[in-house]
Amino acid sequence: MIIPKTAEEIALMREAALVVSKTLGMLAKEVKPGVTTNTLNDMAEAFIREQDAVPGFLGLYDCPSTLLTSVNEAVVHGLPTDVPLKEGDIVAIDCGAIKHGFYGDHAYTFQVGEVAAETKKLLDVTKNSLYLGIREFKNGNRVGDIGHAIQQYCESHGYGVVRELVGHGLGTKLHEDPEIPNYGRRGRGKKFVEGMTIAIEPMINLGTHRVSQLKDGWTIVTRDGKPSAHFEHDVALVDGKPKLLSTFDYVYEAFGIESTEEDEFRF
Repeated sequence: MIIPKTAEEIALMREAALVVSKTLGMLAKEVKPGVTTNTLNDMAEAFIREQDAVPGFLGLYDCPSTLLTSVNEAVVHGLPTDVPLKEGDIVAIDCGAIKHGFYGDHAYTFQVGEVAAETKKLLDVTKNSLYLGIREFKNGNRVGDIGHAIQQYCESHGYGVVRELVGHGLGTKLHEDPEIPNYGRRGRGKKFVEGMTIAIEPMINLGTHRVSQLKDGWTIVTRDGKPSAHFEHDVALVDGKPKLLSTFDYVYEAFGIESTEEDEFRF
């Protein structure tokens, strides 16, 4: 069942989402060769608690960490480790926080130093596909419209679109209805309604779309060992149009980047 939110609830959800956005911005300065994902995890937990929020993943479904850190061929749900990041790696950092009883859930794939040109293109295409998907979250459209836009764009670049993992509704629970796949057919699936709040999160592989789960019971990896990228935003349907609850502004500020990619979706 879809749970629309009031304007007041959407404002509270935006505060939760911005906790995560600020956390990713803080981590952006720390992702570099030699740093471990366990170190990043500890920093993120402390930072979230300093903002009068609670880590959203820690303990949920028995998750042992604040962050999910997926390196190179890891698609999502990678657990932090003591293995240092190295030059040329990529790491998708997925983070959740609870504030005012609502979840924020937000992800960004970071480059570790200089990465291969084909990997950088994968990151650019995946992030672009996120905004193509967001643009389809509007009055009169359905779930399949988001998935179709993401799938068509990414597959046109020869990339694999993961099927087994999807975006989702968001609210007082991390996962609410509906599921938001990154593939689909236009005009199919549940219809969007005013006040909906969802997480859209393309998970796109450089090679095959097929994935496997490691023995840790968490980490999902590409079957061919090629890199995967993951970007995620929280979005509300307000006045029939998509409005971002989360933002990459804090990440870009850390990197000294100016971007207009979010302008059409701002409150």
